[in-house]
Amino acid sequence: MKNPRAVLMIVVSIAVAIAAVLLASQWVKDKTKVATNQVVVARSDINLGTRLTPQMLKVADWPSNSVPEGSASDPEKLKDRVVKTSLLSGEPVLESKLAPVGTTGGLSAVIGEGKRAMTVRVNDVVGVAGFALPGNYVDIVVNTEDESTKSDRNKSISKIVLEHILVLAVAQESSRDETKPKVVNAVTLEVTPEQAEKLDLARSVGQLSLVLRNQMDTSAVTTTGTTKKDMLNRKEELLAMPIAATQPEAKAEVKTVVKKVYVTRKAPEKKQPAKEEAPKEQVEVIKGVEKSTQAF
Repeated sequence: MKNPRAVLMIVVSIAVAIAAVLLASQWVKDKTKVATNQVVVARSDINLGTRLTPQMLKVADWPSNSVPEGSASDPEKLKDRVVKTSLLSGEPVLESKLAPVGTTGGLSAVIGEGKRAMTVRVNDVVGVAGFALPGNYVDIVVNTEDESTKSDRNKSISKIVLEHILVLAVAQESSRDETKPKVVNAVTLEVTPEQAEKLDLARSVGQLSLVLRNQMDTSAVTTTGTTKKDMLNRKEELLAMPIAATQPEAKAEVKTVVKKVYVTRKAPEKKQPAKEEAPKEQVEVIKGVEKSTQAF
């Protein structure tokens, strides 16, 4: 080469540029590096009531500033614990999602303290067409006859008797697969002892229906129930509302009617002059000292 010094300068410049890029990237990496802690997560989906084994779990790095409360770092410490709610793959295993230590597996492990599990029969319609899955919350509606009503026509009534009831299992399965709704003939619900009594009475006197509700909605609603008469009246009101809204308000109209009245008056009767009686003949009679006149 004619100018080896220039070539050397180019090589040195390229080397310096590469070194600068590497140093800069390392500096940025060190600045953005976040401290992590090890957290035990589910290796795959785990159904509620399942007894945990180390093979079902794995350890994952979790940002130190957002480690969930109640998480664990050693899978061995969670051995033989029972989950009381379904876990998704990669979801942290928290203490709040585990049954107490020593709990046996199965559905009984997921029943809350002071609660009971009760199974009721449903069909594909009243069971929300298979979309009432374990972990969902439902309201319970009973259709029965109101014995306090005298009219046979209004005895049939539908009424919400229980609200925000947790579904523990459908049929004999406590797993939750949201992609595969199943039509089942029975659901198991978590209720209090008082609710269990009411539910048992409701299923014996009428037909039960499940009403699926938002899991975050915990508000209570008080209703008086709906009879056939209520249903028909409401329908008529809804049909009448658009008509009443479009028609202008009727105004009272006052009409003045003028009629010609013809009055026929009779001519006053002329008074006939009294007829003068014809003069009568008179005879003067004298008896003694008495004098009288007689007409003929």
